[in-house]
Amino acid sequence: MKNSVLYLVCTVFLVSCNFYDKKKTTDLVTKNLQATEHPGKKLMETNCYICHSPTADENSRNAPPMIAVKKRYLMQNSSNEAFTAAMLNWFKNPNKDNAIMYGAVQRYGVMPNMPFPEETITQIADYMYTFEIDQPEWFESHYQQEHKQNGQNRGKGYGLQTQQSKNNTQESYGQRGLEYAMATQAVIGKNLMGSIQKDGVLEALSFCNEQAYRLTDSMAVAQHANIRRVTDKPRNQNNKANTEELEYISTFKTVIANNGQPKPIVKDIDNKVHVYYPITTNTMCLQCHGTPNTTMDVATLNKVLRLYPKDKAIDYSENEVRGMWSITFDK
Repeated sequence: MKNSVLYLVCTVFLVSCNFYDKKKTTDLVTKNLQATEHPGKKLMETNCYICHSPTADENSRNAPPMIAVKKRYLMQNSSNEAFTAAMLNWFKNPNKDNAIMYGAVQRYGVMPNMPFPEETITQIADYMYTFEIDQPEWFESHYQQEHKQNGQNRGKGYGLQTQQSKNNTQESYGQRGLEYAMATQAVIGKNLMGSIQKDGVLEALSFCNEQAYRLTDSMAVAQHANIRRVTDKPRNQNNKANTEELEYISTFKTVIANNGQPKPIVKDIDNKVHVYYPITTNTMCLQCHGTPNTTMDVATLNKVLRLYPKDKAIDYSENEVRGMWSITFDK
C-alpha cells in the first residue's frame, strides 16, 4: 500500500513538473513571438540603430547603444508609463539641461532635434521597456566597470542578449559583410550627425557631397574589402546600381514592404564573397530624401539640385529601401 501511494505521489510530481516545463517553454515562445511582432522593434531598428547600433565597437560609436539608454532610464522610471513619458520628454526638447545621460552627452554631444511622431517614440519606448533588446558584446563588462555594481534589473526584459554572438553567425560571410556595412554606416552616421548638430541640414548636404565617398573608401581600406553604396534612384551618379544589384534591391523592397526581416544576400564566386544588404529610410533621412514641401524643405531641395542636378533620390517615405550595401572581400 505504501509503495502504491509513493508511486502515485511521484507520478503526480513528474506530471506537474513536465506541465510546468512545457508551460515555461510555451510562454517563452509566445513572448519571443510578441517581441518580433511588436511595432516598436522595427521602428527602433529603422530610426535608432544608425547611431545607437547594437554591433558597433565601443570606440567607433556616435551614440550609446539602446541597452544603455534603457538601463539609465529605468533607474528613474520603474513603470512603463513613467519610462515612456521620460523618453517623450527628451525627444520633445533634447538639450544639456534636459539630459539624464550626462556621460553620453559629454562624450557624444546632444542628439539633434528630430521630428519623430509621438506615436513612434511611444511604440519604441514600450518595446524597450517590455522586452529584452540587443546589446553589444562588450557592453556588460563596460557597464559593470562603470557602475561598480551588479544591480537589480528593473522593468521587464532588461536585455542581456548579445547581438554579435547570436546563433553562432559571427564567422559567417553574411555576418562578416554586415559588420563591414554597419561599421561604415556608423562612421558616416557619426560624421553626418556631427555636421547636422554643428551647422544644420543644409551644411550636412555639403558634407555628404564632399566626405561620404572618402569615408566609405577609408573604411574599405581598413576592412580590406570593396564597400559601395548603390541605389536604383541615385543622387550621386557613381552610386547607380548595375543590373544584378537592381534585382537584389527589388528583392529587399519586397521583403520590407511585407514587414519581413531582411537577411544579407551572399554570393560566393571565384574566391570572392559578395554580400548585399538594404539601406532603409528613417525620419532623419526624409529631411534630405523625403517629399518636397512635406518632409523636405524647399531650401533643402534647392541645394540638393545645385549639388546634384540629376538627383532622383527624393519622394521616399519612412522605412523604404533607399539603396543597398554592396560589399566584396576575399574568402
